[in-house]
Amino acid sequence: MKEYNHQKIEQKWRKRWDELGLNKTAEDAKKPKCYVLDMFPYPSGDGLHVGHPKGYIATDAYSRMKRMKGFNVLHPMGWDAFGLPAEQFAIKNKVHPSTAVEKNTKRFKEQLAEIGFNYDWERELNTTDPKYYRWTQWIFLQMYKKGLAYESFEPINWCPSCQTGLANEDLEGGKCERCGTVVVKKPMRQWVLRITDYAERLLKDLDTLSWPESIKESQRNWIGKSEGAEFEFPLSGISGQEEGKHKVTVFTTRPDTLFGATYVAISAELGKKWLDVGWKADKKVADFIERTLREEAVRAYDVVPEKEGIATGVYAENPANKEKIPVWIANYVLSGYGTGAIMAVPAHDERDFAFAKKYDLPIRMVICPNYPEPNCPILDEAYVGGGHLVGSGKFIGTKSDEAKALVTAHAGGKKKTTYKLKDWVFSRQRYWGEPIPLIHCAKDGVVPVPEKELPVLLPDVESYVPTGTGESPLADIAEWVNTTCPKCGGPAKRETNTMPQWAGSSWYYLRYIDPKNTNALVDPKKERYWSPVDLYVGGAEHATRHLIYARFWHKFLHDIGVVAHLEPFARLQNVGLIIAPDGRKMSKRFGNIVNPDLIVERFGADSLRVYEMFMGPFDQSIVWSTDNLVGARRFLERVFRLSLHIDPSQTVSPEGEFLMHQTIMGVERDIESFKLNTAISKLMIYVGFMEKEEKVPAPLFEVLLKLLAPFAPHLAEELWSGRHEGSIHTSLWPHFDPAKVCSSTAKITIQVNGKLRGTMEIDRSLDEKDARRNAESDPEIKKWLAEKTVKKVIYIPERTINFVVE
Repeated sequence: MKEYNHQKIEQKWRKRWDELGLNKTAEDAKKPKCYVLDMFPYPSGDGLHVGHPKGYIATDAYSRMKRMKGFNVLHPMGWDAFGLPAEQFAIKNKVHPSTAVEKNTKRFKEQLAEIGFNYDWERELNTTDPKYYRWTQWIFLQMYKKGLAYESFEPINWCPSCQTGLANEDLEGGKCERCGTVVVKKPMRQWVLRITDYAERLLKDLDTLSWPESIKESQRNWIGKSEGAEFEFPLSGISGQEEGKHKVTVFTTRPDTLFGATYVAISAELGKKWLDVGWKADKKVADFIERTLREEAVRAYDVVPEKEGIATGVYAENPANKEKIPVWIANYVLSGYGTGAIMAVPAHDERDFAFAKKYDLPIRMVICPNYPEPNCPILDEAYVGGGHLVGSGKFIGTKSDEAKALVTAHAGGKKKTTYKLKDWVFSRQRYWGEPIPLIHCAKDGVVPVPEKELPVLLPDVESYVPTGTGESPLADIAEWVNTTCPKCGGPAKRETNTMPQWAGSSWYYLRYIDPKNTNALVDPKKERYWSPVDLYVGGAEHATRHLIYARFWHKFLHDIGVVAHLEPFARLQNVGLIIAPDGRKMSKRFGNIVNPDLIVERFGADSLRVYEMFMGPFDQSIVWSTDNLVGARRFLERVFRLSLHIDPSQTVSPEGEFLMHQTIMGVERDIESFKLNTAISKLMIYVGFMEKEEKVPAPLFEVLLKLLAPFAPHLAEELWSGRHEGSIHTSLWPHFDPAKVCSSTAKITIQVNGKLRGTMEIDRSLDEKDARRNAESDPEIKKWLAEKTVKKVIYIPERTINFVVE
C-alpha cells in the first residue's frame, strides 16, 4: 500500500481483532491487574456526537499501554438505560422504552466499534436486563433487612413536568436537573435510603482516594459536617396547651454565643406541626404559616426571599440564663432542615442580624474582639468572628473556643454532629425503572419479596405515561399489583414505585467482574483480584450524585461481606467537555452536533482519536474544530510515509538513541498522568527527527509504532504486521534506559548582572572553572565584560552562569 487508506486499514483490523478475540479479558491471577472503567453512558436516541468518545479514547489508550506493559486489563462497557431520560425519549417518540433502549444501544455500539475501542464485549451490561436488575433488587432487599430502607410520608421534591419525586442530588438551583422545571414540595409516600448513616465514613475515607481535590471538596461540602451542641428550650404561653409541658430543640455550631440569644425562630413547617397537635394560635399566625408553606413549596432552592416573620406569643426559656425570649416563625428557617428551630443570636449571625433589625428585636453582643478593653464595637453588621465572652455570666473573659464546651455543660446541652446530607429519596413515580421488591399486606405490613423470586419483572404495558397523581403507572395494572403475601399467604399488593436511574449505576462496576454469575452478585475471589477500579473516567458533574451513591452502596456491600475493599474507585480522572464550534454545548436542540460517523468516514478513526487527545489538557473543555483535525490526519500520513523508508541495516545514531529513550520515558509518563496532548506532541517531535534521516533505522521506527499504538491502533497494527509476528497490542511496551535519557551536554544561560546576554552548550562534566572559561571566551559575552571588573560569579550547574560586574 503506497498511500494511507484509512478505510481499508481500519475495517481490516477491526474484523481481524474480533476474529482473534484480542480484546477478551483473561482470568489470569498470576498477572498484576489493571481495571480501567468509563462511566457507562445512557444510550440516547441521538447517538454519539464527537464529544462523547473523548473519555473513551483516553481510557482506551491507557488500557492499551497497560496491557503492553504486562498487566491483565479489564476494560468493559455497558449501558445505563433505566430512568427518566429513556422514558421521556420513548414518550416523545411514541415507542415503548424497551424498544427505544434496544434500538439506541445497538446504534451506540456500532458507533463505538467504528472508533476501534478495545472493550471486552462479552462482559457487556445493560441495567434494564432482568438478569442484571435481579441483583439491584437483591441489594435493596439487604438494605431493607438491615433497616437502611424505610417508608416515609414527608414532603419531597416534586417535578411537575416529569411528574416524579426527586432527591436533592437531582436538583440544580432548585430546578429539576433533567428538564429545568422549578421543583415544588409535595407530601408523598416514598421509599428512602439511610445514606446519612454512612455520612462520617463517606467523609473520612475521601482522604484515602486519588481523586481531583475539587471533587473531594464538592463531596465534603455536600455531606456538610457541622459540629456543635443541641439545647432544649422550655416553652410557655402556648394557647391550648398545659404550661411547662413542651420544649423546642435547637442545634448550634456556636454554643459560646448562647447568652446572646434574644429570640427563637422556627420554620413554618414546625409551626404547622404545633397547630396539628393542638396549638390554638392566633389567626394571623396560622395564616402566616399557611402562606409561608405555600410560597416555600414553589420557590426555587437558590432563591433567597426577603426575610419575613411573625411573633407567635409563645416564649422559650434560654437554658443558659433562664431568660424568657419570644418565639417567632421566620421564613429563613427552612422546612426539612435540622430540628426546624434555631436560637437567634443577632449580634453574631448575619441572617439573625437582618431579621432583628427589620423587626426591632434586641441585639446583644456576647463575643468581643476588643477584650479586655471596656468597649465592644458598635455593630453595623453581625460579628461572626472569635474573641472573649462578655455579658455571659461566669464565663466573661473566657476565650470563645474554650467556652463552647463550658457553656454546653452549664446549660445542660449535649455535643452533637449534624450533616447537611439528607437521606436518599429512592422512589420514582414512573414506569421505566427497577420494581422495588416489596409487598404490602394488610395483616403483616411491608414484606420483602423472597430472594428466590427475584427478579420482580417490570410488566410489559401499553401505557406508561406518568399519572401525575403521585402513583406510578404500575398501580393501574391489577394483574401485576395484586399478589399474595409471602408471609401469610393472604391477598397483598406489590410496591408500585420504581427505583431511580441511579440505582443500577451504583454497583455496575462489580458486575463487569463476573457478569454471567447466576448464584451471586460477584464471585468473592474474582472481586478480590479485580477490585478496586484502578482508573475511573467521567464527568465532574457526577461529583455529588453517582459518585456519592456508588460509594454508599459499596460501603454497605463491604459491611455485609460482598466486597473486600472500602472504596470502589481508587483513582478518578475527570474529562473536559468538547464544545461545539459555535461555543455552546453540543445538542440536537441547538443543531450543532458533529457526528463522529462522518469524521471517521472522511478522516479515519485514528485521526479522530489522535485529534481528541491532542486538542488540549484532558480535564479542560475545548472547542471542536474540524479544520484542526486535518493536522492529526497529516501527522498519521507522515508516519505512513516514514514506513516506506525503513532500513533494517541502518544503525541508530547517538542523537537518535538519546531522543528515542527520552520519547519512551515522556510518552509513558504522560499517558500515566493523563497529559495525553503532550504525549502526542512528543511523538510529533520524534517523527520530525526521523523525517530528517535519509534512511530510518528500524529500531527507531518500531519504538514509534509501539508508542503510537494506544492512540492510533489501526495504523500502528498495519505498519507492524508487515515486519513482525503477532499483534502490536500484545507486544511489550518499550523500556527506556535512565542512563540514556540525559544528554552528555547541557544548554546554559549566560547572564551579566542578572540580565540574559547569551547561551552556550557545555559538556555536563565541566566544573565551574571550565564553564566560566568557556563563557568568557564567547565573543558576545566578551563585549559585555570588556572594561569591567568581575566582582563575583554565580554558577548553577547545567542551568546558568551569572557575572556580577562593575
